[in-house]
Amino acid sequence: MELNIAITEGSKRRALFGPADANLKLIRTALGVRVTARDSTIRLSGESAAVGKAAEVLDILQKRLESVDHLSHEEVAAVLAEATSQKSQGSHAIEVYTPGISIIPKTEGQAKYIDAIRANDLTVCVGPAGTGKTYLAVAMAISMLKQSRIKRIVLVRPAVEAGEKLGFLPGDMQAKVNPYLRPLFDAMHDMMSFDQIQRFMQNDVIEVIPLAFMRGRTLNHAAVILDEAQNCTISQMLMFLTRLGHGSKMIVTGDDSQVDLERGQPSGLIDVLERLGGIEGIAILRLERCDIVRHKLVNRIVEAYGPTGLEDR
Repeated sequence: MELNIAITEGSKRRALFGPADANLKLIRTALGVRVTARDSTIRLSGESAAVGKAAEVLDILQKRLESVDHLSHEEVAAVLAEATSQKSQGSHAIEVYTPGISIIPKTEGQAKYIDAIRANDLTVCVGPAGTGKTYLAVAMAISMLKQSRIKRIVLVRPAVEAGEKLGFLPGDMQAKVNPYLRPLFDAMHDMMSFDQIQRFMQNDVIEVIPLAFMRGRTLNHAAVILDEAQNCTISQMLMFLTRLGHGSKMIVTGDDSQVDLERGQPSGLIDVLERLGGIEGIAILRLERCDIVRHKLVNRIVEAYGPTGLEDR
C-alpha cells in the first residue's frame, strides 16, 4: 500500500523530520514502512496496517507542531509507542485539551484502571511508582471536565514529607502546598496549556488543596483525586471519602509500599483495601510492575527494592 501525506513547509517541516531526518527514520524503524520525503509530501509504503499507523503518527506530530516549534526524540518515541501498542484500544483513548493529544493506556492494567473510573463513582488504585496511577487519574478528570460531565476538578494530597522534614515553608497556603502537589501539576501541563490551568485555578474550576482542609465540605459534580493516599491516616481517609457528593467521581491513588507516616501509625489506604472490597460502586484494583511505563530502569529499581525493601528504615 502507498499513501501520500501533505506536510507543512519551512521550519515546521524541519522540526517534523528531525535532525538528519531522525524522526522519519524512527517511524520507519518502528513501523517497518518505507518513508520518502519530497517537497511538501511524505510517501509511505508497506503493509496497509503499518502505513495507516505511520500516517496517524505523522498527523499527531503535525498537530503538535501547531503549538510548539520542536519535537524531542522522547516525544516522537512516545507517540510511536502509543501507535504500536497491541494493548491500546481506541475505546480507551482519553481526550484532553492539548490539540492532537489523546492519552492512551499502554498496558492491560492501565486499560482496566480507565474502565474502573468510568464505571464507578469511587476508584481506589494502588501500585508501584511509574504505573501511571496519578497521570491517568488527572487525564480522566480533565477529559470529564472537557466533556462537561463535571464542573470542577479538586486535587488533594496529604502534606507528609517523604522521610525528611522540610521545616517552615514561606508564603500563603497555595505556596505552601505547591511542593506536595507538583506531580499533579506536572501531569496537567501535558494535557492543557499553562494559561488554561491558571485561568481554571483563578475561577475555582481547578482547586488544589491539602487533605487537612477538606473537612466539612461536600463536593458535587466534581472529579476529586486524592494522591499519595498511603500517607493518610484511617480517620483522614474516612473524612475524605465522605466528601463525595452527587454527580461526582472520586479517585484514590497510592503506593502501599511507600508509607511515610510515623512508625506505628496505620495507613488509611491499606485500611481501605481491606475494608471496602466488594462494595457495589467501588472499584479497587492494583497495578503491577508490568504496568510501569517510566524509564525501563524504574522497573528494575522497584524489583530490586521489592515490596518489603524499606521495612527497616
